[in-house]
Amino acid sequence: MGLYIETHIRADLDELWARTQDPARHQRWDLRFTEIAYLPRVAGEPQRFRYSTRLLPFLTVSGTGVAAGEKERPDGTRTSALRFSSPHPLSLIAEGSGYWRYVPEAHGVRFLTGYDYRPRWGALGALGDRALFRPLMGWATAWSFDRLRLWLERGITPERALQNWLTELAVRALVLGLCLSGLGTDPFLRLFGPFADTAAFLCPLLLVVGISLVLFTEPLACTPAARRCLRAPATRTRAPRLLRTLEKPS
Repeated sequence: MGLYIETHIRADLDELWARTQDPARHQRWDLRFTEIAYLPRVAGEPQRFRYSTRLLPFLTVSGTGVAAGEKERPDGTRTSALRFSSPHPLSLIAEGSGYWRYVPEAHGVRFLTGYDYRPRWGALGALGDRALFRPLMGWATAWSFDRLRLWLERGITPERALQNWLTELAVRALVLGLCLSGLGTDPFLRLFGPFADTAAFLCPLLLVVGISLVLFTEPLACTPAARRCLRAPATRTRAPRLLRTLEKPS
C-alpha cells in the first residue's frame, strides 16, 4: 500500500470499532471526509457507501465505495477493507483501496491503515500527487487518527479537538510573527533602557529560540498531531485477503 499510518489507542476494542465503522461518527473525526453515508444494502453483497469532501465552500467532490469487515477472527484481531472511486472530474483520486486493522494489545488497541489510489489527469496528476497531494493525505490521515485517539482516551470531541488545534496554530503563528517583526527594532530595544545594547546583541539568539519553540515544541496534549503516529510499518505488512474479495465500485 502506498500510505501507512499506525497509532496506539488506550480504549476498548468494541468502542473503537463503533467509532470507525459507524459513518455518522467516522465523518466527525476523519479530516478527509465531509460526509459518509451507507447506501441500502443488498443481501449477500458488500456494504456500499457514498462519500463527499468539501474542498472549498462552493466545491464538493463525491464518490462511492464498497466495504466489508471481519469482526471475528481466530487471532482476536479485526479487519475492515474497502474500495472506492470518484467520477468527479475535479477529484485527483480516480479510484483506490485500503484497509483498517485492529490489533488488541495489553493496554489498548494498535490501530493501523494502509491504502493506495490511482490519481487522474495523467502525468500532471501523478506529479502533483507525488509532490503535494500524497504527503497531504498522509498527514491528514495521521492527524485524524490522533484526533480519534483523543476522543477515545480523553473524551475530547472531534469538534473540540479541531478548535484546540486551530487555537494553538494561531498562537504559534502570532509568536512567530512577533519574533520576525519585533525583535531587533528600535521600539523593542528601547524597552530595555540602558541595557539596549546588550538586548541588541542577544536578539539573534532570542530569535532562534523563539522560532525553535514555535516550530519544534511538542503540541499540547489536548491538540491532535500527526507526528504522534507511525508513518511506516515496523515489519513488512500485506493487504488483508478480505480486500481481494471486493469488486470495484461502479
